Amino acid sequence: MKTANAFATEHTVATVCPLDCPDSCSLDVTVQNGRVTTIDGSHSNPVTGGYICAKVRRFPERVYGPDRLLYPAVRKGPKGLASFARVSWDEAFATIVGRLRDARQRWGGESILPYSYGGSNGLLTQDTSDATLFRRLGASRLGRTVCAAPTGAANMAMYGKMPSVAYEDFPEAKAIVLWGANPSTSGIHLVPYIRDAQRRGARLIVIDPRTTPLARQADIHLAVRPGTDLPVALAIHRYLFEEGHADTSFLAAHTRGAWQLRERARPWTFERTAAEAGIAADDLRAAAQTYAAASPALIRCGWGQERNRNGGNASLAILALPASAGKFGVRGGGYTMSNSASWGITRDWIGTEEPATRVVNMNHLGRALLDEHDPPVTVLFVYNNNAAVTSPHQRKILKGLEREDLFTVVFEQVMTDTARYADVLLPATTFLEGYEIARGYGPISLQLGRPVVEAAGEARSNAELFGELLQRLDLRGDEDPSGELEEMLDVLARLPDAIGRGLRDRGTATPPHGGRPIQFHDVWPLTPDRKANLFPADLDAEAPAGLYAYQPDPGTPAFPLALISPASDRTISSTLAELPRPDVHLLMHPDDAAARGLADGDAVRVFNALGEVRCHLSVGAWIRTGTVSLPKGLWRRHTANGYTANALVPDTLTDLGGGACFNDARVQVEKIAD
Repeated sequence: MKTANAFATEHTVATVCPLDCPDSCSLDVTVQNGRVTTIDGSHSNPVTGGYICAKVRRFPERVYGPDRLLYPAVRKGPKGLASFARVSWDEAFATIVGRLRDARQRWGGESILPYSYGGSNGLLTQDTSDATLFRRLGASRLGRTVCAAPTGAANMAMYGKMPSVAYEDFPEAKAIVLWGANPSTSGIHLVPYIRDAQRRGARLIVIDPRTTPLARQADIHLAVRPGTDLPVALAIHRYLFEEGHADTSFLAAHTRGAWQLRERARPWTFERTAAEAGIAADDLRAAAQTYAAASPALIRCGWGQERNRNGGNASLAILALPASAGKFGVRGGGYTMSNSASWGITRDWIGTEEPATRVVNMNHLGRALLDEHDPPVTVLFVYNNNAAVTSPHQRKILKGLEREDLFTVVFEQVMTDTARYADVLLPATTFLEGYEIARGYGPISLQLGRPVVEAAGEARSNAELFGELLQRLDLRGDEDPSGELEEMLDVLARLPDAIGRGLRDRGTATPPHGGRPIQFHDVWPLTPDRKANLFPADLDAEAPAGLYAYQPDPGTPAFPLALISPASDRTISSTLAELPRPDVHLLMHPDDAAARGLADGDAVRVFNALGEVRCHLSVGAWIRTGTVSLPKGLWRRHTANGYTANALVPDTLTDLGGGACFNDARVQVEKIAD
């Protein structure tokens, strides 16, 4: 790391944002007297083009704010009250090592559960030395399925995660479908390209239960009921097949399973689908006609449609549309999904093979902590994650975290809701204080992040923490890298030569196909026969009722409203939620409010059989009837009774991929009298 003297005068350091957003912005960070003063965009990543979101501009408030964790600490009061006493790193390590050894000896390695997700999203801060440690401990494996699992399963089975249409090629399209995506809050750099396409005459279709900023500008907005994206996609397939708009030549040459897909789509007429989705049949027909007639035409498939019981099949049906309609093979035609696999990176730097230990689905954390007994989870190690507010069935998770016999380690940057339950609390560096390799999953980019300032307090990097634990547990191998710099160099050395050399020499790697691949021209499905599998047999066996089978709405007369929790312009998942924000409100359509005698600004309780959330109400027509919304990423401090939308979310799983069913929460809303 640099010394403090290196930061004595004002200067600018180039780095990259690794947070969980598709765009992976290149940054210019201004530093004065060793402290970050401003963060702005740079032009190293041409797609992000010198501007960044308001969220990351505020990141210095996290680095230097009152919630920042600066020293190791141990719990001194009841769990959840955040009562801690400062200790040295040696004391913290001794306690953790002792409890890990005791757990392995008494219960076996599977009694240890590492819990992490995309808190950093970089290549260095997850699945490096941390994975080596937990594999060598024989710990339970974590199924990281809270996001992108259903879409990932669909994309892998159908196309092998083929690289997708780049942002820069959106202006070539004559029709753009935004499905389950809101670039205005996540992936903001796509918005100018969409507007450019519209100026050139492109038609825009938005499928979302809310009137998002781009939905206001769309030619067609289908405000579907949450969970009905599958029949909507199948109705478009039916139109393509039954009314002569399917590209039979393309389907015969480049796909498998088209006719099984056609049979599953056949029952979904526009009229039946419209009734199920709560939209007008004429609008649905217009969307199908617009998409079928345009060339090039593309679909930006997001992740909103996956967050329910039909999420995997919905994503599969959406991703199959360009094949049925023959939209591939031209610039600006096809689909855009995640481009994270475009580099072919396999993480072969993990220091040991994955053991055949049990897999715990992260959406079942509450079950694992309270119901698992063979063996029980006795050590929980949380990092890159804020489980207390980001996972389903929040009340069950909190009850599990309260267990006195559960030893919880939390390695974190700030005092999150999960950190409050730690037995040992460890301070982590931010991306401004260490090395990182950031891989964009919207634009095809790979950039090296550099330390901008010294670590605050006694914060340590992931490599330093997990490397030290490997050493103290006598699990370090002779070839294992030591420390953050060595780990970064080890990863660079294991990347393909051109990629590693570009990162070392320029801080950025040259993307394959110039970063603008044309599907079925430059890139092909990464399946054994290079064909798109529109009816994957293994997924047909996994789906509860088979592929493309629709599961009806789980609502009841007692709980008729669908509660959704979309991304907001305030947080990246739950990161930065410690910063001040306006009061959080539940959003409700005026008709639903009138039916319940509610008015804008009322104090309300949102409830179901799992619990309740208390907050204030915003009434507005920018959400469809029958649906209410609370922002994603809230912390417990943001509501009147200390619970978030996830207190009302069941821990049921999606039809494919074992994902979370956040949008299957069905609730009622009533005014709080006092």
